[in-house]
Amino acid sequence: MADVALIADPGPLADRLGEALAARASPPRTWTCHRLDRAAVAAGDDGGDGSDGSDGSDGSDGSALAARDWRAVVYLPPRHPVPQPAGEAALLDAVAAVGAPATVVLSSSEVYPPHHHHPGFAAEAFADCRPERNRVAAAWCAFEAAVQARLGGGEAADAPPALAILRPAPVPVAGGDDPWSRRFRRRFVATVPGHDPPLQLLTVDDLAAAVAAALSRRAHGVFNVVPDGTLPVAAAVRLAGARRLPVPGWLQRLFRGADADRVEYLRFAWTAGGGRALEELGYRPTAGSAAAVMALARELGRTPRRVRGTTRPAISEPHLEESAAPALVRGAEVSVPPPRFDPFGMDPDYIDAFGRTLFRFLHDGYWRVEHRGLDRVPREGRLVLAGVHRGFMPWDGVMALHLMVRELGRYPRFLLHPCLLKFPFLHDYMTKLGGIPACRENGDRVLAGEGVLGIYPEGIRGAFTPYRRAYRLGKFGRDEYVRMALINRAPIQPFVTVGSAETYPIFGRLDWKWWKRYTEWPYLPLTPTFPWLPVPLPSKWHTEFLEPIHVEEEAGPEAADDREVVRNISRRVRRRMQGAMDEIRGRRRSIFWGNVFTDAPADRVVGRPA
Repeated sequence: MADVALIADPGPLADRLGEALAARASPPRTWTCHRLDRAAVAAGDDGGDGSDGSDGSDGSDGSALAARDWRAVVYLPPRHPVPQPAGEAALLDAVAAVGAPATVVLSSSEVYPPHHHHPGFAAEAFADCRPERNRVAAAWCAFEAAVQARLGGGEAADAPPALAILRPAPVPVAGGDDPWSRRFRRRFVATVPGHDPPLQLLTVDDLAAAVAAALSRRAHGVFNVVPDGTLPVAAAVRLAGARRLPVPGWLQRLFRGADADRVEYLRFAWTAGGGRALEELGYRPTAGSAAAVMALARELGRTPRRVRGTTRPAISEPHLEESAAPALVRGAEVSVPPPRFDPFGMDPDYIDAFGRTLFRFLHDGYWRVEHRGLDRVPREGRLVLAGVHRGFMPWDGVMALHLMVRELGRYPRFLLHPCLLKFPFLHDYMTKLGGIPACRENGDRVLAGEGVLGIYPEGIRGAFTPYRRAYRLGKFGRDEYVRMALINRAPIQPFVTVGSAETYPIFGRLDWKWWKRYTEWPYLPLTPTFPWLPVPLPSKWHTEFLEPIHVEEEAGPEAADDREVVRNISRRVRRRMQGAMDEIRGRRRSIFWGNVFTDAPADRVVGRPA
């Protein structure tokens, strides 16, 4: 029977992790887990209790770390406030001297800095070690670098020891000293107003399962260890049986000292992807984030407060799907199954509520949108929706979302420029409407889930087109939308809107460096109402959905690497869209009233007469 050393500071997380690892070793019992005190090991005396993790102690005296033939060493570093790489040198040297065949070090998913540029579900290579981005993430990066330097072995070694660095999501436990356990055990939890990013929270059992998988496979490399699903910060607080206390981020930072940068983890996304752990370790979580925080509430003797999840998740994390089974809490089942949440924070009920009020007024009364061609839009299946964005505010995308939800029951997910996720309340608004950070991985995720992916191929430059060129399409960027359609075998549905450019017609610009740096806009636009009075003008809108282009029938996924094929498809989409806009403008008699689709069949024209 092999011996496994679990080195950690005394505490509930170390105790429960040792118990869970011991439980996973039997039957058949392939190893014995011994929990060793971190401070004692670093000082040269392991301070071990001989524990196998099942009952806390087997009554034997602990031996020196180097005096036992260890099959593997598992190291759980301190989680609060941040790891100190300089202070870990002695312990890492002691672990290296043991020469165990396998070592597992538990880092943290906090290595991914929260930021409005974070794409969501980051892969292992995404870590950003710049202290100016986030000092907590930089500290974890430095810790991992120290681990690699001291435990990674040299390339010249014939058989270097296996070193697995696991990056688990936070594991909240009652009595835990880590920041997330401390936060959620309070009755009032400080949050940041206008920000409600998704969180990933892990159960002890799932963490133990990942460690056991890394040990059994002698894994080498870096692996994210994440739960089966996410939940918003506000929902996590309610499920913990606590109440939110909105406090501005700058004010929270004043009282947190070295831990000030952790406030950013309550403002922006920092989720990690679990694909590599599934593929290489065979690790599949059994519980979601909601189950983890509900377990904490019951350990604290609280009743989780009710939250409204969604029964219509639009997309899920790759390889993972929220478990519908009740979560386990120290051997007892939670009476209420954990609610489900969209991984990026979309809330269909939020969309529906606005659709009955504000969006309905804007669509039917203020801009009096008439539309044609909805019968051309597929009612199901994956689809790339390519449109024209004008007026620099995202109202044309919101109206397209409202129209498709109301008339077709489909919820498109639009790729967003990071500037739309930077500011409070706008962050929440765009997230709940289904907006996701713009990157190919997120587009692939939507299409893989048979969803509708909304893209404006001109990018942010198209939104800031001066009014004199508002209805002349610009360059279509790198044609990534075509590549995503080809790779995922999805048709491209072009659509155009004439009238949105007049809501904020850009007649001038101000190249103000501070403004561009602060907002990430190309410039400060000058319109009749903005920035003096940011109210959109009541122009008349005309939206047309064109015939879909079935690229999935024309070429296979390999064509995404053929620049000529991609360019030709993009040119065809652009010509159709430009032709449709020219036709609508040719029929339009006024920017404020009048229909232009009068010759179309009645079932394809909807809109109030001006």
